[in-house]
Amino acid sequence: MTTHKPADPPDPGSPETPPHSASTRTVLDALGVGDPEQRLRLGELMADLRQSAFGMLLFIAVLPSFIPIPGVAGALSGPLVMLVGVQLLLGLRRPWLPRFLAARGPQRKSIIRFGKILARPLRWVEWLVRPRLEWALDHRLASAFTGLLLLVLGLLLALPIPFTNYAFGALLLLFVFALLERDGALMLLAWLAGAGTIVVFGLLSGNLVQAVGELLAKWP
Repeated sequence: MTTHKPADPPDPGSPETPPHSASTRTVLDALGVGDPEQRLRLGELMADLRQSAFGMLLFIAVLPSFIPIPGVAGALSGPLVMLVGVQLLLGLRRPWLPRFLAARGPQRKSIIRFGKILARPLRWVEWLVRPRLEWALDHRLASAFTGLLLLVLGLLLALPIPFTNYAFGALLLLFVFALLERDGALMLLAWLAGAGTIVVFGLLSGNLVQAVGELLAKWP
């Protein structure tokens, strides 16, 4: 009896690579072209993107979570992730940024560095993902649920929970890839992982309940 070995994913540059697999990589490559010291303004980036705008904004929001400095990563990433979550929860079709944020953004060299780190994982991820189950991305209730999860995950990321920045960052990348690649199946997986993380790190540890209580106590 002949056994068949599962084929390895093709090289990203191979002609056998499916067309959908280049989208995230293409966006990152495009952002990496130019002066590495140039600061990319968020307002300009969002203006050039359409369906991928929320995915790209979330990607940029996730970047600081990989800074290996305790306290800084969550303080930067958490509020930005929450901003994306609130807008999806409210049903906005395109991101809105306050002026002070629209004029700011990462340096191009940060995008280039992160793109290199993601190069190998993207080879696998982009081979598996494809546009499908788009109701999980576009339906009003689905978008609101995604926003709710991002809002809570951003709040947890902002809390001083030790040794969780990388874990939250990796989880949020699932949402990023789902939005950029228009993959509803991956979004369903992100929902499950996100809800499980909220239960484990939020409700069971008491951090989320305490944070919500403090917010309510400050409410006028």
